[in-house]
Amino acid sequence: MTTTIRINTSSHEILKAESVASGRSMQAVLEEAIEHYRRQRFVDEVNTAYARVREDEVAWGEIVEERETWEGTVGDGLDDE
Repeated sequence: MTTTIRINTSSHEILKAESVASGRSMQAVLEEAIEHYRRQRFVDEVNTAYARVREDEVAWGEIVEERETWEGTVGDGLDDE
């Protein structure tokens, strides 16, 4: 399914130039840009959440403690696959 959206002329020119430079359709370039934006927002939100948790000494201590517990599983004797 496809739909039509409006973008300003300068954004269209950038999209067209990226399409030509990469040899891909404008739709493919736009889809990749949107996915990149979505992923970057996710990372930014995770970083913000971790920053808030780090400000709470008790909560951060619990995370550190849990990480230390999981560190013991690294040397579980299983071969890397």
